[in-house]
Amino acid sequence: MDLLNSVLNWVVPPASLVMMAFAWPALTFITGCEWLYNTFNSEPMEDKVVIITGASSGIGEQIAYEYAKRGAKLVLVARRDNRLRLISENARHMGAKHVMIVAADVVKEEECRRFVNETINFYGRVDHLVNTVSLGHTFYFEEVTDTTVFPHLLDINFWGNVYPTYVALPHLRQTNGKIIVNASVESWLPLPRMSLYAAAKAALVNFYETLRLEVDHEVGITIATHGWIGSELTRGKFMVEEGAEMQWKEEREVHVTGGPVDDFARLIVAGACRGDAYVKYPSWYDIFLLYRVFAPKVLNWTFRLILPTHGGRRTSLVGTGRPISEGYGRPLFEGSPPRKLPSTFAPQSPQQLKME
Repeated sequence: MDLLNSVLNWVVPPASLVMMAFAWPALTFITGCEWLYNTFNSEPMEDKVVIITGASSGIGEQIAYEYAKRGAKLVLVARRDNRLRLISENARHMGAKHVMIVAADVVKEEECRRFVNETINFYGRVDHLVNTVSLGHTFYFEEVTDTTVFPHLLDINFWGNVYPTYVALPHLRQTNGKIIVNASVESWLPLPRMSLYAAAKAALVNFYETLRLEVDHEVGITIATHGWIGSELTRGKFMVEEGAEMQWKEEREVHVTGGPVDDFARLIVAGACRGDAYVKYPSWYDIFLLYRVFAPKVLNWTFRLILPTHGGRRTSLVGTGRPISEGYGRPLFEGSPPRKLPSTFAPQSPQQLKME
């Protein structure tokens, strides 16, 4: 058996690459035909009911606007109802037939059950569940001195998607509805300073891949993965529970570029209505997956050349409020409007959190 495995280890990878090269034109043609068919048979969203979690900013907000343009009825879920009120007004002006806002914490099962039940009681159905809640970070794992942030990252990025799905799934079965998931390319392309985020996203993608097999064709699942998405919170900003906005001082002047959030949102909604299993932005990131499978050393060498090395630095945060290391302030997983914050402090923990 060991000899057989040794032979297959040498034979299967190059043989698979050769087969893929010959099959690529046919696969591309079939994929194109499927895309055209699904485009012409795209699901109309007029009067359909869509629940969007994490709808108070970023990707969730833009997805709400895209569904509004299609005439859907929206249920916007986030912790900050003041932001939801503004977004609901914008959505109505863009064409949403009706908008309900619900202040809820998606990492708590009972609150997920509450907003799903409110949706059913008011609209009588759920057609799409869009999970966009996400909390990222850019700290080196070994520099963390306060591990209380760890469970929050895993709760938000994993359970914050699983609980709404668990509660809404029976209702989605009744309408042959769809589940849309906001994942990330870090789920299979790990990058430094994103260890816990990458682990949570990988768990999330594997969960929904397995769930897709369990629900068969009764409920559609669209997994959306993105690379860099530019937003106000990708420059080292996060929020604590008291509402203060924080930012990593060393990165606040870094000029970054990223794909527009509204472009990604447009692709997600269009893909979900077509019934696509995956939405990728940008799609050329997939080439790295081949390197990871067949030539992982090349990928690692490339990353070591183009990515900055770990300098062992300690950083400070800019903002108002009390440090997380003192036990105050859970990370808040929705974005915030920009504010000018005059005071500074330097907590013991170098954690930096960012939200999408």
